[in-house]
Amino acid sequence: MTTTQDGVVEPQPPYDVFARACPSRTTLEHVMGRWGGLTLSALHEGSFRFNELRRRVDGVSEKMLSQTLQALERDGLVHREAQPTNPPRVDYELTPLGHAVAERLLSVVHLVESRMDEVLVARERYDETRGAR
Repeated sequence: MTTTQDGVVEPQPPYDVFARACPSRTTLEHVMGRWGGLTLSALHEGSFRFNELRRRVDGVSEKMLSQTLQALERDGLVHREAQPTNPPRVDYELTPLGHAVAERLLSVVHLVESRMDEVLVARERYDETRGAR
């Protein structure tokens, strides 16, 4: 509970990503990190085997993808299905929570992609002004 300037007592939200010790901060890092965001976005397209996903997320190393998938699985965003075949087959897909997060993330992805011309102009303008100093 916190008290506002006018003396009103307000309940604290159970999680606050701005608080250093809040566990939501770690999950946000997993989701918003370069590989986490791209992995969630790719898995929104459907189920992938590890190497298929690695090809889809161009540039990610095997080690980083493995670590990313483990973190997202631990957070309950990705489901890993290992099938007892020879050779073993492992598929990854989003959980319902993962779908909800990926949908919101994809809104940002689509916005950025649709406005990249503006971003590139802004970068050029910035670089010109910084280089002129």
